[in-house]
Amino acid sequence: MGFSFVTEIPSPDVIRERFPLAPELAVRKKERDEEIKKIITGESDKLLVIVGPCSADNEEAVVDYVSRLVKVQEKTKDRLVIVPRVYTNKPRTTGEGYMGMIHQPDPEKKPDMLEGILAIRHMHMRVLQETGFSTADEMLYPENLRYLSDIMSYIAVGARSVENQFHRLVASGCDVPVGLKNPTSGDLTVMLNSVVAAQVPHDFIFRGWEVQCPGNPLSHTILRGAVNKHGQTIPNYHYEDLRLLYELYMKRNLKNPACIVDTNHSNSGKQYMEQIRIAKEVLHSRRHSDDIKNLVKGLMIESYIEPGSQKIGEHCYGKSITDPCLGWDDTERLLYDIAELS
Repeated sequence: MGFSFVTEIPSPDVIRERFPLAPELAVRKKERDEEIKKIITGESDKLLVIVGPCSADNEEAVVDYVSRLVKVQEKTKDRLVIVPRVYTNKPRTTGEGYMGMIHQPDPEKKPDMLEGILAIRHMHMRVLQETGFSTADEMLYPENLRYLSDIMSYIAVGARSVENQFHRLVASGCDVPVGLKNPTSGDLTVMLNSVVAAQVPHDFIFRGWEVQCPGNPLSHTILRGAVNKHGQTIPNYHYEDLRLLYELYMKRNLKNPACIVDTNHSNSGKQYMEQIRIAKEVLHSRRHSDDIKNLVKGLMIESYIEPGSQKIGEHCYGKSITDPCLGWDDTERLLYDIAELS
């Protein structure tokens, strides 16, 4: 086999024992879990806003960014629950490019997975400690979930992973909301099949154990747009798309029908400023239809301190090194607009 075994990685139990979550932070995380859960189940009419960098590449900049959200959350707490994106695993379409802090805690140095695991746990924990925000991250590697699961309050499964059986099985064992994106093809049936799989119990092999998972009633859909056979992006956030998803949900026996609309990726064609218009259009659709209002529980927005993106090595503080993001000034205005319009 063409494997070179580089470093044996300690189990999640070992890492969590070495770097435990303080009891008061565990309490805060549980409170946040309840707030978010109530939105997904419909017990709360607040809007969930999952917002932050495309990739969390620098701890200082990420903590700085999330600290800015604190004031906004306080002013909008009657209407919004903000969850910072602290995405440390990055799927790459071709397998090339920066794959997140878990691979490279320093984007300019060689991969070091052990240091990466320690770095992402430290960063997620620091965000919770310094800001009171529990976090969202993408489940790119299901077997790595438990390195962070005691800190995160929201988990996303990406468009390239949503058809993978292992992701669906592990989602069924999560006790926080798991959002499952539509695949890059845009097939809504695939996405809904993933939600079905995540909501029912399973027995499977996980990290060398036979495990049983009860099913996750908080698993739900994320619309992120699609790409056609010509490589052109096809948005799926319009009123007609939301109406279709609602009707497809109603044909299935699913718990807590819920959808988050991702305003970037193929919905914006990666034109990051379009996120402002898209967010407002989705909120207009919610106001127009009670069915859509009951279905669409929130928005996902890519945002950082500086607008746009940069190449690795340019060293612009708080600017994305992957997909372009909204800058802070536009983000702050948009969050207040979302609160007013929701």
